[in-house]
Amino acid sequence: MDCVKIGKLIAKLRKEKGLTQKNVADALGVLNKTVSKWECGLGCPDLSYWADLSTILGVDISQMMEGEITPNKPDSGNIDRVRFYVCPSCGNILVSTGSASISCCGMKIDYLTHVSQNKDFTISVEEVDTDYYISTNHPMEKDHYLSFVAYVKTDSIFLKRLYPEQSPNFRIPMISGGKLYLYCTKQGLTSFPDLFGE
Repeated sequence: MDCVKIGKLIAKLRKEKGLTQKNVADALGVLNKTVSKWECGLGCPDLSYWADLSTILGVDISQMMEGEITPNKPDSGNIDRVRFYVCPSCGNILVSTGSASISCCGMKIDYLTHVSQNKDFTISVEEVDTDYYISTNHPMEKDHYLSFVAYVKTDSIFLKRLYPEQSPNFRIPMISGGKLYLYCTKQGLTSFPDLFGE
């Protein structure tokens, strides 16, 4: 570990948050001269402080330990590059419209890759009022179910969370030409680009 680099980063992040060395020290239960020592590069925080320190400073722990924060590239707003993430620990669903560093429950999460469509799985679309009514034959068992569906079009993402033992059928707003994504807890992420006409 480069203690000087890490110390400079701690000082920078602390100042950005509007915190004093004493604020950080009190939150960690250490002396403020300990925080000063870290910021001067005369030592690094003990391993037991890293998780709390990253929470206080609001940064990813692994990047803080490297001594530099790598910013994501600016989002160009291209919805065609949408990426979905599911936390393996808590099940949170996260979305980005380009490359991003996503973490949840203290772990870095990789985006879901598409899998080929299961031939046993059927899907049908019906127009009902101002919505599409989507019917599927997907099982909705406790350990095998559709976790979420997403409908992506132009500048919009409609995300619906589904749960085990509920119906696998759902409604989405009628916006033609979009792409439907389904995430199965066992088989992964599948997309259906040609279900809706232009």
